[in-house]
Amino acid sequence: MCTKHCFDDCQGFDPPHQSDTRTVYVANRFPQNGHYIPQRFADNRIISSKYTVWNFVPKNMFEQFRRIANFYFLIIFLVQLMIDTPTSPITSGLPLFFVITVTAIKQGYEDWLRHKADNEVNGAPVFVVRSGSLVQTRSKNIRVGDIVRVAKDETFPVDLVLLSSDRADGTCHITTASLDGETNLKTHFSVPETSVCQSVSQLEALQAVVECQQPEADLYRFVGRITVIQHGEEIVRPLGPENLLLRGARLKNTKEIFGVAVYTGMESKMALNYKCKSQKRSAVEKSMNTFLIIYLVILLFEAILSTILKYAWQAEEKWNEPFYNQKTEQERNSSPILKFISDFLAFLVLYNFIIPISLYVTVEMQKFLGSFFIGWDLDLYHEESDQKAQVNTSDLNEELGQVEYVFTDKTGTLTENEMHFRECSIKGTKYREVNGKLLPEGMTDDSPDGSVAHLIGDEVLFLKAVSLCHTVQISYDQPDLPLGASDPFSHVNGFSSNHMEYYASSPDEKALVEATKRIGVAFTGSRGETMEINTFGKLEKYKLLHLLEFDANRRRMSVILQTPSGGTVLFTKGAESAILPFATSGEIEKTRLHVDEFALKGLRTLVVACRHFSPEEYMDVDKRLTAARTALQQREEKLQEAFDFIERDLQLLGATAVEDKLQDKVQETIEALRLAGIKVWVLTGDKHETAVSVSLSCGHFHRTMNILELLQQRSDNECAEQLRRLARRIKEDHVIQHGLVVDGASLSLALREHEKLFMEVCKNCSAVLCCRMAPLQKAKVVRLLKTSPEKPITLAIGDGANDVSMIQEAHVGIGIMGKEGRQAVRNSDYAIARFKFLAKLLLVHGHFYYIRIATLVQYFFYKNVCFITPQFLYQFFCLFSQQTLYDSVYLTLYNICFTSLPILVYSLFEQLVHPHVLQSKPCLYRDIRKNSLLSFRTFLYWTVLGFCHAFIFFFGSYILMGEDTTLMGNGQMFGNWTFGTLVFTVMVITVTLKIALETHFWTWMHHFVTWGSIAFYFIFSLFYGGIIWPFLHTQDMYFVFVQLLSSGSAWFAIIIIVIICLSPDVFKKVLYRHLQPTSTQKSQQSLSAPPAQALSCMESLCCYQQGQSGCSRLASLLDQMTGHCKAGASNCHTSSRCNRSWSDTETFYSNDRSILTLSPIEGTRC
Repeated sequence: MCTKHCFDDCQGFDPPHQSDTRTVYVANRFPQNGHYIPQRFADNRIISSKYTVWNFVPKNMFEQFRRIANFYFLIIFLVQLMIDTPTSPITSGLPLFFVITVTAIKQGYEDWLRHKADNEVNGAPVFVVRSGSLVQTRSKNIRVGDIVRVAKDETFPVDLVLLSSDRADGTCHITTASLDGETNLKTHFSVPETSVCQSVSQLEALQAVVECQQPEADLYRFVGRITVIQHGEEIVRPLGPENLLLRGARLKNTKEIFGVAVYTGMESKMALNYKCKSQKRSAVEKSMNTFLIIYLVILLFEAILSTILKYAWQAEEKWNEPFYNQKTEQERNSSPILKFISDFLAFLVLYNFIIPISLYVTVEMQKFLGSFFIGWDLDLYHEESDQKAQVNTSDLNEELGQVEYVFTDKTGTLTENEMHFRECSIKGTKYREVNGKLLPEGMTDDSPDGSVAHLIGDEVLFLKAVSLCHTVQISYDQPDLPLGASDPFSHVNGFSSNHMEYYASSPDEKALVEATKRIGVAFTGSRGETMEINTFGKLEKYKLLHLLEFDANRRRMSVILQTPSGGTVLFTKGAESAILPFATSGEIEKTRLHVDEFALKGLRTLVVACRHFSPEEYMDVDKRLTAARTALQQREEKLQEAFDFIERDLQLLGATAVEDKLQDKVQETIEALRLAGIKVWVLTGDKHETAVSVSLSCGHFHRTMNILELLQQRSDNECAEQLRRLARRIKEDHVIQHGLVVDGASLSLALREHEKLFMEVCKNCSAVLCCRMAPLQKAKVVRLLKTSPEKPITLAIGDGANDVSMIQEAHVGIGIMGKEGRQAVRNSDYAIARFKFLAKLLLVHGHFYYIRIATLVQYFFYKNVCFITPQFLYQFFCLFSQQTLYDSVYLTLYNICFTSLPILVYSLFEQLVHPHVLQSKPCLYRDIRKNSLLSFRTFLYWTVLGFCHAFIFFFGSYILMGEDTTLMGNGQMFGNWTFGTLVFTVMVITVTLKIALETHFWTWMHHFVTWGSIAFYFIFSLFYGGIIWPFLHTQDMYFVFVQLLSSGSAWFAIIIIVIICLSPDVFKKVLYRHLQPTSTQKSQQSLSAPPAQALSCMESLCCYQQGQSGCSRLASLLDQMTGHCKAGASNCHTSSRCNRSWSDTETFYSNDRSILTLSPIEGTRC
């Protein structure tokens, strides 16, 4: 569905501003006058699928015929229908139909899965207020203006303006983790006039109109107003982001809320942050299209050359119209130009199989079937959450082996969203928590009666400040008790901690409040304006006078409280840079030192301070705050001034250090990616200090790394100058590794005018961290790298809706099945349960997929060159009469039946080295980077090899059957169909054995399809040539194959030609492996444990089961010739070779439970 705002023809409430605003009538109570025409809004359906039932066929056909090979074969098929050609239209039409059908089924199935996921979201049950009652309906049926009820822990189905909640003050708490990655609890408000409407009947009687801006992607911006009509009087209240509940956010610690829908479906802010779904194409597919164009040029050259030579030959009268083939009168009078074109098209049809149409369907099948291995891999299964890896699109499997940049979210992707209190500093002394006791550094846990004995006035004041300076809410979950036995107020009298759950405005706050509770100062709840804490068993009540909310500019929050003794105190906490400059007393320098030590450990730090007010001072403070909060103009600036006036002259109490628990093996995964040559960028919406500390703790930034900063830039010139300074520093310190930290505002400036300079700095940095990023900014950064001159392959990984744009923009998008909803998973290409699984996904699966498909593509071109070149050579011997060398059935079945299965099985199961080796040696990933196996050089090698083999097939058979050679026992001659069948037989055997030579990992399936394909060809040919088929126009092949096989000379020719074709290839492989081995080949040789028993190059080339090496004699001979071992040495005997088993039964490989290891019976000796 289009997400643009197409309201040009709408006639709404306020015509002068209709393009900028929308008017929403609460409960859809439209004006009764006849002049009002309702605005048209989007419905509430979310659409991530690509096709519908109606557009599937035309859209899919259009996409498929954009492929060069498909379009080309369609043209050939139409040519065969229109003119008289040497082969039947079925030879092109049948494979084309097969390819198109299989591809359409595969893509239709994948889109059906997306439809299924969409239907789950769109069909979710919701409650709306209609006709005076609460009605259950589906999410997709919600309209703009509907009043929606959302209960605790439910996700908001639309963007809502909050009308009321079950709380008297009309507030509610939500978490936006799936939108911006922040797990903190946020408080949202309703206006006083609607907050009293807590029942359906009151809401039904509510008369209100919401006027707001048209939908936009910015999650943090909302401008509007609500007009409430009470007793005939209109009351207008402003609306801001604090009144808007975003789709995808979750209601927490509030029983229920009612809100009016303002933005629905693809116009919700969450959906507007999605990128339009575009068709992703892998680098391999682009290479395939390039190779196809080259082969198309070869085809056109052969067809034009054949046409010219035909007319050159026919210049002689005896060849122009021989006595056995007289022309008709119509042929003599036909136009020479039309005849030339007709002959050219006929040659085009004759040679058209040089373009391998079945390549596409084989690639599609390989991708589709191969993708199941990811889901079956037990190493990618997360037992705790019972989640296995998921493949949403199989078109990009091989792209996993080409990744150069990884862009990752932080919260929920690298971390678990679990904070743990570790240390603190109080009055210049460091403390740590041990078994619920707060102990000074260096002391041991030797006090039997808890922490009470150790704590004095300063420590207690610090703990009280931490347990009161927050916006934590408490939920009491009652245990299952007998009827009437429960006591809902049991927490007041010596509070019960067993069933108390904290909901915090930030994960740090929750960890800190839980820590103070364990130590003995427990926050037990708030009732209206009263906050209660239990200090070592003594209940204390504080009156909350003012809350000074946290904001990104101040980077601190404060509470003003009335103490039980009647005094007034301010408690404040925040980043050290936001507190220490305003502190006038306390151990400032010691605390600063401790904060730096905590940060070096990768801990998240907060500094705590207080200020005591006299009654006169508080009156002034109260007056300033009230005036600022009720101001109708410049409210934010006035509040900022008031906060700055209040939060000064602070008494420093101490600092806290909290650990954000990383996911398991994050550090090892990032290090493995770095060793594989992959650069990791962290893109997060979190604060700068938090992001840097997590980057340090997860190994993204090293301690020895020089951290460069591009932060808080306010102008283009300032940004450009800072970038130049950073570039100079990098050049001066070129030996040191650099890391770059950039925030969202500075990034916007850098991308606007100084993109090239910014990219230069980034590329010279080992790691980049972008903080305070909006969702679309993440996508812009990914696009910036994608479109850079080097065109690197990018991968984005995240777990929330705020990561969807980034996931869709990258070449490969991976969703984490985390705690932040399923939006990222639904819009990703692959989904895994934990970040650590990324290493195996890339280093093992990506490596295998790329090598398999690279060989598959080049092998297909090779075998089609082998197939068609003899057809071209044959024309020199038949006066370019367009006589076909092969029977039309062979033409049709060559790619579909005779040679299709061995390469398909190879492309599904091939393993150059064991998965464990690929994981333990990430540097092997570098061998396949930059599409190295599909370079022009390797493509040229396979093409030249195909032409050489084709010449040997044709001329080897021709020399054998030279003129007047009698090969039949009865003295009969072989005919042209027997000659063509001999060439075809040699070709089928050779190309099948060629892929066998390329295979390193043999299973029973490889043996079955390799030898089975050759056997099937012989059985089919005997059957096809042994029967007269009544529906065929000619019986050219009758008894031809039987005659061929009855000749001993033919058998001799087949064996000799196959050996001549494959021997040079074997020697070339052996020499290259011996003289210029790649890292992967060296790893293959080092698989055996004892060095004396390491595999020789030749033996590791062709390994077979039952301990037999197919090339051991040749290997021994070569080793002796090159001086690598002495004749007769024990280590040259195959019997002494150690068993190279790729099963998961050995202890060395016990950690690898991949389905790719197939079966423990694969005992391959080399």
